[in-house]
Amino acid sequence: MRRDIYQAIADPTRRAILTLLVTGAMTPNAIAEHFNSSRQAVSKHIQILSECGALKQEQQGREIYYHLEVSKMKEVDQWMEAFRKLWEDRFNQLDDLLKDL
Repeated sequence: MRRDIYQAIADPTRRAILTLLVTGAMTPNAIAEHFNSSRQAVSKHIQILSECGALKQEQQGREIYYHLEVSKMKEVDQWMEAFRKLWEDRFNQLDDLLKDL
């Protein structure tokens, strides 16, 4: 099953996992050390992120390392670009209004 990236990143724990992996690849145990939830719960979050294409895994010996899939995150960034433009325009309008006061 292919999950939706937007549903996946709606969860704060999954966003935190993505933030951790920005600095580099990590094993599931290394990721789980950063959370107060069970290893199984973190594994479920990793599975969801993998199913939507946000993470890719690489086997190195007996360890599995998870990497951030940058191309998938660029897809989210491109979708957000329209909103960024809207927010910038509204903030500029607010700045102009405040200058006039």
